[in-house]
Amino acid sequence: MSNLPYAEVIGDPIAHSKSPEIHNFWLQALDIEAEYRKTQVKPDQLAAYFLSRRADEDWLGCNVTIPHKIAVMDFVQDPSGIRDSIGAMNTIACETGGPLIGTNTDAGGFLQPLQANEWRGDHAVIIGAGGAARAVLFALSHVGVKRFTVIARDAAKGQGLLKQAKVAGDVIGFDAPAPADCDLLVNCSPLGMVGQAALDIDLSAMSVGATVYDIVYNPLDTQLLLDARARGMRTIDGLEMLIGQAALAFEIFFDAVPPRELDEDLRALILG
Repeated sequence: MSNLPYAEVIGDPIAHSKSPEIHNFWLQALDIEAEYRKTQVKPDQLAAYFLSRRADEDWLGCNVTIPHKIAVMDFVQDPSGIRDSIGAMNTIACETGGPLIGTNTDAGGFLQPLQANEWRGDHAVIIGAGGAARAVLFALSHVGVKRFTVIARDAAKGQGLLKQAKVAGDVIGFDAPAPADCDLLVNCSPLGMVGQAALDIDLSAMSVGATVYDIVYNPLDTQLLLDARARGMRTIDGLEMLIGQAALAFEIFFDAVPPRELDEDLRALILG
């Protein structure tokens, strides 16, 4: 292990993460002497993890993935009010001798491909009710979406998601078809990911003019996206959000703007 300044991504599991490829690609492109790693941290190891990293002068912070996006809020300061606004964090920054600061780059990263395509809509369907869903719901509520439908196995958790975001909406089960009048359907759950259960959602009632967005990126062409494309619907894959949120975190960790003009080369590397 080198003594370079470093950031990392933590989660459980973590082997599938593409974040090191993204950040290290940008670090190399910008000739920055630092590195980005991935580290498996189990839920009962979070406290010990942060204690050990605080003692490491080379550590710049971490990104956070499943299942820690809510639990990490207990270990960090929250100057931007992320706990109340989004209710989940995916980026923890640290300066030597300073406090751990938590924020969320998922919301901004999620919106980037929608804004690039000038997407507009009134009704969004969110699959899942975890930390990623909280960031997505927060983001969409701030770009004009007025109505939400949450697809969740636990209805109470789905209602809690809507209450946290202070938005109007309904909660339905996985056995119900996606609503006919929705403009956007987003999979914020791990379903469909390699090693996870399949995601089975009936898209038949949706308009072909709607957009389907799957934040899962392994596999990149999930069954949900394949089904949507077969119906002629617009789709957005999980690498779009992954790269977008990583770009915002990269600036926090390394005080540099990543070279987004190289996105096509980066996608080719990740898919290589």
